[in-house]
Amino acid sequence: MLFTYYGHSTFSLEWDSTRLLFDPFISDNPLAGKIDVESIDCNYMLISHGHADHINDAVSIAKRTGAKVVSNFEIVAWMEKQGVSNGHPMNTGGHWIFDFGKVKCVNAIHSSSFPDGSYAGNPMGFLVESAAGNFYYAGDTALTVDMKLIGEFKKIDFALLPIGGNFTMDVDNAIVASDYIKCDTIIGLHYDTFDLIRIDHAEAEDKFEKAGKKLILPEIGQTIEM
Repeated sequence: MLFTYYGHSTFSLEWDSTRLLFDPFISDNPLAGKIDVESIDCNYMLISHGHADHINDAVSIAKRTGAKVVSNFEIVAWMEKQGVSNGHPMNTGGHWIFDFGKVKCVNAIHSSSFPDGSYAGNPMGFLVESAAGNFYYAGDTALTVDMKLIGEFKKIDFALLPIGGNFTMDVDNAIVASDYIKCDTIIGLHYDTFDLIRIDHAEAEDKFEKAGKKLILPEIGQTIEM
């Protein structure tokens, strides 16, 4: 399984003929200038919530690629109004079996609105199970004891957690979250893009190492085999 990081909370995971893209925010990301949005391909797009820094490039990429958009009912309906007809609406607690594997929508403690301020439904995280491996993308969230349910019922190979603080949980909370989900390989997301979420990389990596865990802080544009 290949992980490619496009900055902030935007990433893809690719195996066999599957390419999943999550929360596309590239063209307005000040740190992602070297990423060519037009070069990004996917056949599924998963969107955790409606904030601009997670949905900014969703419509243009979905129209160009024809990717199936998986998100909550409100976001899929909003995408349809923008001319994206290939959607699969879901909501927290539900799951669906796609051709690449199983997606379950899990709780995320955050807010969610579209760029115009209108209601964008409940934020979510995604638990993905596939033949290539299982992973958890938390979306934007606070630390929540609901994460323990993942650790109690599923084996996770790696997890993608927000670590920037201020708007989401921080590094210390992410370490606790990794305990809850019983996963020691963590990819950090949602950091450095804005002043309010800048982190000390060395300090963050050291904290995870002392906790017996691995924190991966990829460079924008970097591809890693998971």
